[in-house]
Amino acid sequence: MENDVFNLIANKYDTKDRRDLAQNIVSAIKPELSNSKDKSLVDYGGGTGLVGLELLPFIDSLLLVDSSEQMLKAAGEKIRQANIKNAKTLRADFSESNPDIKADIIVASLVLLHIPDTEKILRQFYSVLNTGGKLIIVDFDKNEKVSHPAVHNGFTQIGLRSLLTDAGFKEISIKTFYHGKNIFMNQDASMLIAAGIKPAGPDSKTP
Repeated sequence: MENDVFNLIANKYDTKDRRDLAQNIVSAIKPELSNSKDKSLVDYGGGTGLVGLELLPFIDSLLLVDSSEQMLKAAGEKIRQANIKNAKTLRADFSESNPDIKADIIVASLVLLHIPDTEKILRQFYSVLNTGGKLIIVDFDKNEKVSHPAVHNGFTQIGLRSLLTDAGFKEISIKTFYHGKNIFMNQDASMLIAAGIKPAGPDSKTP
């Protein structure tokens, strides 16, 4: 059902408010991409590419993954119009099937709140990452003013750290980076950025 909603709004998704929010997210992600010019990046739930396409100057290649065909169609049109050679799209839902891809970096921007089984999707991210790879999550801090049956109302930083640790990630960092008005279900909210590394050696974990 939610996929149908995203398909319906795809052509009108890139509003000024969403573009402005995406720019704030991109600004937060950039410092996590230092020394990544030779790295492959998967933008999971990348939608129309508002975040992922802005990261192209800092990486080697981009794969925009989404379960909405229409969102990816909009992203693909941007890629074609700009004649971008190092970005592709893939329709997939990691929560339903094991992805047959690998990446050095995964970005999940405002995606976890839409996924019921957070533990499962984090394990899938872990399996997709190459050894030494990095997961970067942007999402909302826990917000008690938000209540909706289809989404989480954000995440506590302690809780998210625990989930990432259980999935096998190391060197975890989490911080709040932005406060905005009416950005989460028409409520004022803050956003967090979290990062974790898939370790090498005996500390690595097979989900």
